[in-house]
Amino acid sequence: MSLRVLIGPIALSLAVATLAPSPGASAGAAERAAPDRGAKSTWTEADKAGFGTARTRRSNVWFTLQDGRVSEVFYPDLSTPSTRSLELVVTDGRTFTDRETEDVDVVTTRPDERSLRFQQVGTATSGRYRITKTYVTDPRRDALVVRVRLESLDGGSYRLYAVHDPALANSGMDDRGRATRGALVATDAKAGVASALVARPRLGRSTTGLLGRDDGWTDLEGDQRLDEGGRAAGPGNVVQTGRVSGVTGLAGEQRATLVLGYGRSGADAQRTARAGLHAGASRTAARYDRGWHRYLRTLRAVPDSAATVRRAYLASALVLAAAEDKLNPGALVASPSAPWVWGDEVEDLSSPSGAYHLVWSRDSYQFGTALWAMGDRAAARRTVDWLFGVQQLPDGSFPQNSDVEGTPVWSELQLDEVALPIVLARLVGRDGPRTYRSVKRAADFLVRFRDEETGRRAPYSPQERWENQSGYSPNSIATQVAGLVCAADIARKNGDRASARRWLRLADRWQSKVKQWTRTTTGPLSDDPYYLRITKDGRPDRGTEYGIGDGGPSDVDQRRVVDPSFLDLVRLGLEQPDDPDVLSTLSVVDADLRVETPNGPFWHRFSFDGYGETRDGGQWDITEDDTGTTLGRLWPLLTGERGEYAVTAGQDATPYLAAMAAAAGTSDLISEQVWDGRPPTGEACCAAGEGTRAATPLTWSHAGLVRLAWTIQRGTPVDQQAVVARRYAR
Repeated sequence: MSLRVLIGPIALSLAVATLAPSPGASAGAAERAAPDRGAKSTWTEADKAGFGTARTRRSNVWFTLQDGRVSEVFYPDLSTPSTRSLELVVTDGRTFTDRETEDVDVVTTRPDERSLRFQQVGTATSGRYRITKTYVTDPRRDALVVRVRLESLDGGSYRLYAVHDPALANSGMDDRGRATRGALVATDAKAGVASALVARPRLGRSTTGLLGRDDGWTDLEGDQRLDEGGRAAGPGNVVQTGRVSGVTGLAGEQRATLVLGYGRSGADAQRTARAGLHAGASRTAARYDRGWHRYLRTLRAVPDSAATVRRAYLASALVLAAAEDKLNPGALVASPSAPWVWGDEVEDLSSPSGAYHLVWSRDSYQFGTALWAMGDRAAARRTVDWLFGVQQLPDGSFPQNSDVEGTPVWSELQLDEVALPIVLARLVGRDGPRTYRSVKRAADFLVRFRDEETGRRAPYSPQERWENQSGYSPNSIATQVAGLVCAADIARKNGDRASARRWLRLADRWQSKVKQWTRTTTGPLSDDPYYLRITKDGRPDRGTEYGIGDGGPSDVDQRRVVDPSFLDLVRLGLEQPDDPDVLSTLSVVDADLRVETPNGPFWHRFSFDGYGETRDGGQWDITEDDTGTTLGRLWPLLTGERGEYAVTAGQDATPYLAAMAAAAGTSDLISEQVWDGRPPTGEACCAAGEGTRAATPLTWSHAGLVRLAWTIQRGTPVDQQAVVARRYAR
């Protein structure tokens, strides 16, 4: 996954998601929205504890869990959240009202290592009760099924309510809601999307209101009773609340099933939800599990290299498969989340949601190579087909990112994203005439490219893989060289020898000059030569200055900025692992960016990185240069890449695989970043070496674990192609 750093005026024009205020939002939040539509609708935080969907394509619903509740639920595709949250509220009807996100200590797990069924067990901080919830989606229909058990721990009698905050069709400000026949129905007639929440036993007292005005949480918090709101509300930011009257068992235990169904109309959603209830929660969960069990049986067996991290390996394989959209096969999203809060005070960053539930060709390359290695070759080939299906015509480039339907969202250009689809196509055997036409367009785009602003030609890229700097990047150059060599091989197979010769001449020239463009001999970080993150001018021995962004220095000498991503020169086969410049750069990178944590070694992305939480553990936000307000943390995917290098160098890579697995939370999901141990460590944010509030799960992190396991097993990187390595590194 490429980093989604957005800074400056261009960034502020992008429509991406932000964190929503919780039900019962502050008066300030309510004042920012029109009074008659409720408080502004935004999104939940990115650190998801659960992510699941049924394996079947008949069920186009994906759920996420965060902070003890259901957070975004996606329908009808993985770029479109249609629910913001579904949360339970407990009250005794007289003295207190608790909500799961504030008053309950929750642990999220996967009871079955071979399934994406999740369970949350939450104990009230008061010690009064315990709530257990199990989550699946219905393999036969568009519905989320939640089984609930409320246990009294002190003999008290408690009432349970469900609070649903719909945000249909990726927008929560134009929904209408109503209570009807034991169902809470929400509709967005303009978008043609609807939801319906039903329960067994049937929902009791129910209301629909607007967030911050007469929503159920505000009502219950006030007097522990649901006595405000009405049977209908909207259009606006609708919040729906219903009493869950569980079947009472021994010792005051209450059990219930909630089903949240979706459809194109309110009637469709109700039919789906009620059919989900009729199917039975236990049978539905069994079908859900069987679907994932069958999928895993189609894959290669867990490699011996992953025997000690089997659970993390299986979770990663499942997350990769779940990240593929079902209506648009081959489209895999970077993460089912929006990073941190995304500054919800910035109005044009709030809606519609985009952020990480978009598709990048760079990320897709990582996913496709992992899928190929673990044995899902059909999915890897679908990824190639989807990528070339969204290739930009007539020039042959690729969008920076797009939604799962292929509509471009962000507008920058990165040349590694043009080259990597070619490399993936050759890896998975997509080399026939139809694919070659697309490959040729992409390769010719690289050959012809000239940057409009600087006049520089490729391999100079307007952005490199971290998406906030232009220049000559060793990582980007490595991908472009590999792309041209792979394109030449495909060209020869299709009888186009002239193009093959032309592309190989250029690839050879770029490979021979990568050190001239990106390796400094005068840098202050070592007496030996070392690769830089990027050079703005192709002159690495000059002290050219540039701004890092994200609150970092505005005028840092390019010779002071290093990045582990140069290792793609080795992984893709352009350099030997024992090349003196590679070894010297490893020493510089480790001294500047490596951190040993209780879970093992991890790396920062590059020197002076500011894309991470604030110094006091608060959310990342857009900040001015030279403030140092936010600090980039550690990236598990970089540990995976270092492990892949270790394999090429004949070293033991199992400690890197173990570190990646240890970075997963209790539910086996791996974040984009882990905490680097800088104070405050612990309650203020996170434990060292464990996930931060960044995007979780990050599909690239899981792909990196799978790739590393198979690289260790094979003894060579899973995506290193002999046609490249034989030419340059052997």
